[in-house]
Amino acid sequence: MRSQAGFVPAYSGLNDTFTMKLTFKHLLLGAPLALAAVLVAAPVAENWENYCAKCHGADGKGQTKAGRKLKVKDYTDAKVQAELKDEEMVTATSEGVTDKAGKEKMKAYKDELTPDEIKELVAYVRKFKT
Repeated sequence: MRSQAGFVPAYSGLNDTFTMKLTFKHLLLGAPLALAAVLVAAPVAENWENYCAKCHGADGKGQTKAGRKLKVKDYTDAKVQAELKDEEMVTATSEGVTDKAGKEKMKAYKDELTPDEIKELVAYVRKFKT
């Protein structure tokens, strides 16, 4: 069986209903994998939005009301990024940050975020560098 363009279908002996069911079955089987990929990729952005963006801004520039008040760093600045050490960011996120007088500037997130989620946030911050 040949089509008008001379193409021989791969399933030349199969009917369209079987091919459609096969395709639909593959879509159904692939959907959980696609959903899993989205769920794995989403948490770091969600964590940034839920825990960090209020002060650091969605874009990492720190130009929020709270960010300006606390004088947070602009994570898009290459010089700031060069000065930041991953372990210091992990510690700051886990343990929080206080000023010289001992007043809390940033809450500790070790009870809300896993160590892996905190490391993902550090990697997320690195992506703000321009």
